[in-house]
Amino acid sequence: MEKKQGGSLKRELKTNQLTMIAMGCAIGTGLFLGSGLAISTAGPSVLLSYALGAFIVLLLMGCLAEMTVAYPTSGSFGTIAEKYISPMAGFLVRYSYWIANVLAVGVEVSAIAVYMKYWFPTIPGVVWIVLFAAILIYVNVTSVNTFASFEYWFSMIKISAIVLFVLLGAYVLLGADSPSKGFSNYVNDGGFMPFGVWGLWVAVFISLFSFLGTEMIAVTAGEARDPDVAVPKALKATVFRLSTFYVLTIGIMLLIVPWQSAGIEVSPFVKVMEILNIPGASGVMNFIILTAALSAMNSQLYASTRMVFALAQQKQAPSWFNQVNKKGVPSRAVAVSTLGVILAALVKVLSPDTSYAFMMGISMFGAIFTWFMIFVSHLYFRRNWDKRGGRQLPVRMIGFPYLTILGGLLLAALMISTWFTTSFKIVLQFGVPWLIFLCIAFMVMNWTKNSPPTDTKNKRVS
Repeated sequence: MEKKQGGSLKRELKTNQLTMIAMGCAIGTGLFLGSGLAISTAGPSVLLSYALGAFIVLLLMGCLAEMTVAYPTSGSFGTIAEKYISPMAGFLVRYSYWIANVLAVGVEVSAIAVYMKYWFPTIPGVVWIVLFAAILIYVNVTSVNTFASFEYWFSMIKISAIVLFVLLGAYVLLGADSPSKGFSNYVNDGGFMPFGVWGLWVAVFISLFSFLGTEMIAVTAGEARDPDVAVPKALKATVFRLSTFYVLTIGIMLLIVPWQSAGIEVSPFVKVMEILNIPGASGVMNFIILTAALSAMNSQLYASTRMVFALAQQKQAPSWFNQVNKKGVPSRAVAVSTLGVILAALVKVLSPDTSYAFMMGISMFGAIFTWFMIFVSHLYFRRNWDKRGGRQLPVRMIGFPYLTILGGLLLAALMISTWFTTSFKIVLQFGVPWLIFLCIAFMVMNWTKNSPPTDTKNKRVS
């Protein structure tokens, strides 16, 4: 049974659940597989790339924390962009964030089919795509607590695995007599920065894919028990933990595996496990990577669902999606947000060798555009909030407006830079037409809404 249109979401999520949801969304193939692409792009200087990426995300979270505490809704940054910039800005942000997560769901579910081949090489990948998609759709339509519980334990497995990886890596380094291990890997074969500043800079863009999902806390704020306390705590904890995990794990990885061996054919994490030569270690790591993909897919499906729900509430999507089931979950929005599964399966069949970079590129446009608009929204928000005498918020962005502007400029520069890289030219090739399409769709929608209805009933024939 469905509730009537305009049903409300339940406020059930705690601080630790918010943190785990965001970390679960962020720790996916971006770390376990995408880190290999970043390493092969920047060499050992990828450590600086991830540090700079973490700095940008830290600025982003500062802006987002302040605005989310003021407006803890499921529409989140889309609602804020609409309120403080313009209705079109909110429309562009919501749909761009939605498409980013829909496509990211497709990336993760395609990876799941590859991982399952390790154990079941003869079963077609499409079987696993359908099976795992069905399981996670069920999880997302039952209740927000079911979703949060699944995500909590998914995230716990991944975080525990990363901690174990760090400990095992330290063990390998302390007991290593091989010349291929150690700090010499940071400077061998081209030095610390073998591809120069450009390689370091491009790898920042790749690193941001690993941080995609941290903004999930703002999306889940509409279902948080105490947003004023839970949101700032969860945002700080998420950024700190992710930054530490990424830089530490990649740093140890480079000490063990020469950077030239990195790539996206096999996870660098699996290569480290092979060096350990522990029976079954590669199978255990394959299970962990599978869990990472499931977790990220679970969170991204949640995010895209809530954005469709918010669009329907604002009458910018069909009202059919503005309904929740008896569990308080927008089940129809869940259904439409699974389109990425179909698209990713098609891309995997048509272009198996370049599908990962391609899907990452088109999904990243929506994410980076959304992040950029969060910085822009914060400039408008702070000016209007102070002018109108808004309540004293428990969290404020430091260094305003300079750090807000810096974050926006860095993201804009990274976006423009993708045009000059072969692998990521698709970002703007997809993104610019997408924005043009949305602008036209918004104008047509407004024109239709504002057009006076034609009354033919009372017309008479002369």
